[in-house]
Amino acid sequence: MALQIQHFFHQASFTISYAVYDDVSNECVVIDPALDYDPVSSRIDTQHSSKLIEFIQAKHLKLTYILETHAHADHISSAFYLQKKLGGQIAIGANIRAIQKTFKTVFNLAKDFNTEGVQFDLLLKQGDQLSLGEHTIKVLETPGHTNDSLTYVINDHAFVGDTLFMPDSGSARCDFPGGDAATLYQSIQKIYALGDETKLYMCHDYQPNGRALQFITTVAEQKANNIQINQHVSEQEYVALRNARDATLANPKLIFPSLQCNIQAGQLPDAECDQQHYFKTPIRGIECLS
Repeated sequence: MALQIQHFFHQASFTISYAVYDDVSNECVVIDPALDYDPVSSRIDTQHSSKLIEFIQAKHLKLTYILETHAHADHISSAFYLQKKLGGQIAIGANIRAIQKTFKTVFNLAKDFNTEGVQFDLLLKQGDQLSLGEHTIKVLETPGHTNDSLTYVINDHAFVGDTLFMPDSGSARCDFPGGDAATLYQSIQKIYALGDETKLYMCHDYQPNGRALQFITTVAEQKANNIQINQHVSEQEYVALRNARDATLANPKLIFPSLQCNIQAGQLPDAECDQQHYFKTPIRGIECLS
């Protein structure tokens, strides 16, 4: 009754998507799938998702869940596309409703845009459990980067989303709406409490200094070596470091198209009267034109 994990690296956004499956029942879940999007040509493509689909079909797996760790701001989710092709239920943290309310205002979405999370099949919270064959997926709420962030724990494997990066890269930013460095510190302590041997699977690896891709570490390695939040760093120290770092960061280049899709399970904004889909971009600094 072995659990199998296959990663898929999306180079354009430095995202790692996962297909996790039970090789007895052949049930499968996908975690954090990405859609290809070129912001210059404004062209959508499904090359990355096709690799996932081909893998699942070649292994004769049944996709039961598509699990989002949070509403990503750096890539468009392909959850809706995967569901269309393979089925399965799309799940995200129940606090997606707060994210939807915020960005309904930011993007001036239609008055009837529903902010109760109905675009997703499952809204998950702390303590919820899902089945994967004979295995159990346990849900941990790990907010701080965003307030809908979740970690999925399967046996001694934890898929942590953007809470942590590899030890040489630190942790997630906390300056998005609903983010909070002190909250993220406590969430990471929750992850560290899973036990030193627990394997942690990253959602991103930015390959600092051009090093090779790395996306699996352990709680012990993070506690010993994380450059921002190892076991010797206090909450006060972490908050000061994180806030100072966040003040220097630009927005992710795909933040506007990503969030318009990801708050509704990867669906594109509705087509307009010309049957064309459009992304909105709020314009800042117009006061200088006065």
